[in-house]
Amino acid sequence: MPTVTQILESKARGVKTVEATMTVYAAVTLLSTYQIGALVVVDGDGPVGIFSERDYARKGIIRGREAHRTLVRDLMSSPLITVTPDDSIEECMQLMTARRIRHLPVLDDGELVGIVTIGDVVMHMISRQKSTIEQLEGYITGRF
Repeated sequence: MPTVTQILESKARGVKTVEATMTVYAAVTLLSTYQIGALVVVDGDGPVGIFSERDYARKGIIRGREAHRTLVRDLMSSPLITVTPDDSIEECMQLMTARRIRHLPVLDDGELVGIVTIGDVVMHMISRQKSTIEQLEGYITGRF
């Protein structure tokens, strides 16, 4: 069964983070700069939440909060929902669907080692299905 490790191996190393005490404006600037949809929020010892474009839209703009005056900790999603490198891709898909989230930080012994997005999971599952179809076609046509 494929695991989170396989997704992480195909991605660039590192996770973009933001301090809980930074302004929302600074966080949104980082999202734009890196062209990503979410940042893991850290506070001192480690990850404490996640800040996404959704958080900004639903908890910030819509409620009239000023990005220059609001702190990330005030809008972030918390508690942080995480997975480990050994969790299966299917478990990630189930968790994302059940919790209606798009980003899962990956913790290994408490250390932030990556992030898995819904796009990563879907791409991996499509790739697996395509491979299975090709193998079945090969079997049926006698190619293998």
